Amino acid sequence: MTTRRKLLAAAAFAVAGTLALTACSGGGDASGDGGDKTITFMFRGGPDEKAAYEAAIAKYTEDTGTKVKVIVTDADQYATKLQAAVAGNNVPDVFYIEQASLQSYVASGVLLDITDQVENSDVDLSNIWEYGVNSYRFDGEVQGTPDGALYGLPKDVGPFSFGYNKTMLEAAGIPLPDKDTPLTWDEFVAISKQLTVDKNGDGTLDQWGTGLNVQWNLQSMVWSNGGDWTNEDHTKVTVDTPEFAEALQKFADLTNVEKVTPSASDAATLDTYQRWMAGEIGFFPVGPWDVSVYNDLDFDYDLIPWPTVGDGGTATWLGSLGIGVSATSKHPDDAAKLVTYLSADPEAQQTLVDANIQIPNLIDVAQEWAAEEGAEPANRQEFLDIAQDYGRAMPAAFTYGAEWYDELWTNIQPVLDGKQTAADYLAEVQPKMQTLLDESIANAEQAG
Repeated sequence: MTTRRKLLAAAAFAVAGTLALTACSGGGDASGDGGDKTITFMFRGGPDEKAAYEAAIAKYTEDTGTKVKVIVTDADQYATKLQAAVAGNNVPDVFYIEQASLQSYVASGVLLDITDQVENSDVDLSNIWEYGVNSYRFDGEVQGTPDGALYGLPKDVGPFSFGYNKTMLEAAGIPLPDKDTPLTWDEFVAISKQLTVDKNGDGTLDQWGTGLNVQWNLQSMVWSNGGDWTNEDHTKVTVDTPEFAEALQKFADLTNVEKVTPSASDAATLDTYQRWMAGEIGFFPVGPWDVSVYNDLDFDYDLIPWPTVGDGGTATWLGSLGIGVSATSKHPDDAAKLVTYLSADPEAQQTLVDANIQIPNLIDVAQEWAAEEGAEPANRQEFLDIAQDYGRAMPAAFTYGAEWYDELWTNIQPVLDGKQTAADYLAEVQPKMQTLLDESIANAEQAG
């Protein structure tokens, strides 16, 4: 092990030890056993999510008599505030957990093993998306294994789907894509070219075929072309391959060769998300968290499978956010009951789903939800197909930290600008990623 890796491993071990000591010294805002029980629940989200959770928790308190103090933050502040709560010996009884944080929180003694509480509840785990449940299982070495202990339950699963502006395609006289058969890459590019036009005749493009973000959209292209970030056991980085390079090059070519995306100057004026919202982009990703906003746009949209670069089939990622219990909660059983309620109670789920912030956790409820007459988007089934059939975990979801994965994006801009080939860049970045992955593995071993 290099000196730098030794220092990193030692630092990780020291932090883990500090967190464990802090977590074991007390925690939470829960009242003592002598008074009314109050547990704290910390989560992140916007106004829609906050309102939905407040409604669900009000019903929980009415049914159980357990009061819940809600602490809500913006998404970009959540991780920092949770870490501060851990360091300050004030861990909330119940809180959101990221997949990529689970192993470190287990190692540092922050998360409670709730396997027994869940098994002794009336929760039917077979009726919750398997990917969501397994995301919060950990056997001490491997996360995601079906035999691991439960350190949380899914708040949701997040199938990252692909959408299109139905109104735009109809106005251009373009046949709507098949909802079950993915477009080939050539078909996708051809339609995108037809949609990239100067609508007002001033000599400047004001409508584009697409506008994708490399950090969130490259996964689909790589996987559909037979490439991947690592080997199966996540020990070797595998980005320096022809399949990966071809996918990344095609991504860059959408801007530099095919010219079906807004230019850098266009994006600086108004980013592609805002242009999609304004009806200026034909194809764009759609997650369940977008639906409450997208359903109010001035155009009709729907979902289709992701286009395929190669013969690997349509592919995309499936995220999840979990809800866990503090290992220092004064009311661990009540905290675990809140977790099972928010994750698996049909009435609570209906409250959250009605707010259009997620798909149902319960499979039977999700199937009814997808088949609703007049649903928006109409092809909700695509979300379920991703959750059930072909969605994949993000490359760093089940590794000890994501620094190795983040390294890919650090100096990728010259490729996106057409100043460096994808193959050359990947040959440069793979050794750097491998070093960071090796350090991650060593840190996991040291923390364990």
